[in-house]
Amino acid sequence: MAFSAIFWSFNSSFFLKHSINHLKNPPKTPLGHLYLSTMKFASSNLKQTNQPQEAPSLAFQFKEYMFTKLRQVNEALEEAVPLQHPIKIHEAMRYSLLGNGKRMCPILCIASCELVGGDEELAMPMACALEMVHAMSLIHDDLPCMDNDDLRRGKPTNHKVFGECIAILAGDALLSLAFEHIASKTKNVSPECVVRAIAELGSAIGSRGVVAGQIVDIDSEGKEVSMKTLEYIHVHKTEKLVEASAVCGAIMGGADVAGIERLRKYARSIGLLYQVVDDILDVTKSSEELGKTAGKDLARNKATYPKLMGIDEAKKFASELVEQAKQELASFDSAKAVPLFHLADYIASRQS
Repeated sequence: MAFSAIFWSFNSSFFLKHSINHLKNPPKTPLGHLYLSTMKFASSNLKQTNQPQEAPSLAFQFKEYMFTKLRQVNEALEEAVPLQHPIKIHEAMRYSLLGNGKRMCPILCIASCELVGGDEELAMPMACALEMVHAMSLIHDDLPCMDNDDLRRGKPTNHKVFGECIAILAGDALLSLAFEHIASKTKNVSPECVVRAIAELGSAIGSRGVVAGQIVDIDSEGKEVSMKTLEYIHVHKTEKLVEASAVCGAIMGGADVAGIERLRKYARSIGLLYQVVDDILDVTKSSEELGKTAGKDLARNKATYPKLMGIDEAKKFASELVEQAKQELASFDSAKAVPLFHLADYIASRQS
């Protein structure tokens, strides 16, 4: 989702000083607003009291980094799911998997692996698996029995194109392929680490993770819920997969326990940040701008951060989450941590 016509900025982000005129018409791509990331940080004007972490390199070309990683992930996904017999199911899988996505989870996985001393090759099978799981969750989330959505990433949802039966099976196939892909394609990583990463991902998406958040979300529709319940929904429905992305990348890269736990905390902050921003954008942008149905949460009387906190407090909370995330990167090599600093600001400023 995306921000309203008046772009709001976090006190903690480098977007604070930039003219609204630069933000009105970003390129219409999954990473369209990343041209902002080549601008200088306005970090000297951050209104914080606890010495927030700043991105250590102003010269880092985040736009170039993201587009390079996105291209490499897309190439790996294309290879992982070829069009083969039965044609229809593979068409449906590819339709959602290879669509116009941001690839945030795969890129986070790779960046986390590289942060702790690994390389892209070690993390790529896991990165692809994460995107397969994410695509599955979107297919199922859009079904009439769930959120009943007709639009996803600017295109008709999977069940609108292929029918509900094929959509369900496509999601199932992507989920099973994700774990097969990790087990069969991961190279030069110890079996113990591979198993540990598989267990981490399985836990994140099961009945104690994404499914748990979805269940409580469904049960809460039309009801008055507490902030505690809202946080439970979003921690499990959204943040758990983001957390698994960072943790699994770190495991594949050979991180020690302390490093893994710092990245886990970083990912918890940006995962929740993603959802807070999503909630705000749901009430401030059109369907055309978002590439999916706008105002859906409001129409279904679902609990959101703006609904419980108000827009201004939700923005403030998002600002705090950005800084919490950056604080967790303080003990890592600053040069290797640059992409993750920028990623936090990217999530905070995303337009869709």
